[in-house]
Amino acid sequence: MSQSSQNPVLKKHKVIIPNKYGEKLMGVLNDTGSTEIVILCHGFRSTKEETTMVNLTVALENEGISAIRFDFAGNGESEGSFSYANYWREVDDLHAVIQHFQGSNRVISAILGHSKGGGVVLLYASKYHDVRLVVNVSGRYDMKGGMGERLGKDFMEKIKQDGFIDIKNTAGTVEYRVTEESLMDRLNTNMHEACLQIDKACRVLTVHGSSDNIIPVLDAIEFDKIIPNHKLHIVDGANHGYTKHQAELAQAVIDFIKAARQQDHPGA
Repeated sequence: MSQSSQNPVLKKHKVIIPNKYGEKLMGVLNDTGSTEIVILCHGFRSTKEETTMVNLTVALENEGISAIRFDFAGNGESEGSFSYANYWREVDDLHAVIQHFQGSNRVISAILGHSKGGGVVLLYASKYHDVRLVVNVSGRYDMKGGMGERLGKDFMEKIKQDGFIDIKNTAGTVEYRVTEESLMDRLNTNMHEACLQIDKACRVLTVHGSSDNIIPVLDAIEFDKIIPNHKLHIVDGANHGYTKHQAELAQAVIDFIKAARQQDHPGA
């Protein structure tokens, strides 16, 4: 690492990027002055301000690497309406962000996603082959998993009967609506088929907590079986949000990016 990476000159500013649907995506760029940039994608019903997103940005910044974290359409500060599922539409959002920075002569050194964002970065890599490093943090392999817990055991019958399911919080307020179309969008998102399309030159890291009760660690093991150029890092005892394991998560990500950089530029 160069001396400048020890004390990066940081400029932090808001970025507005239009997606292909004309909605403005809001992001925060931590700019260390490096041409390399890492793009961070949040999870389901989350935002760019979520603890893991912010902490990973700081860890990258400490290595002299610029990072952008942004809100998908319908989340956080970005325009658009929230919709359940929407995986491929979020891939479109990520593509818009990547094109924006490629257009300003940045090198996208990695894309990283947590939870649902992990699925989005993998789907992106299966469709576009312009990013060399992909980091999937606690992404879901089995799209049928977790649905009964969130929507109720009889969710298929209920949605066929009513056309939607309203998800309420403990106070009984409706937080969001799951339509039949959005439910089928998720069920028809085939992570297995997509991962087989990821380029062999693309290096993929999957990090997953062994005590994740939202998405089981078995999903990470399935990714390890099918992604061609894959590294699996299981964080012992970590939950889905890495509540007590933020430092270990950040270290795994940094080590992966630095090792790839070393392989690509020996002696640099």
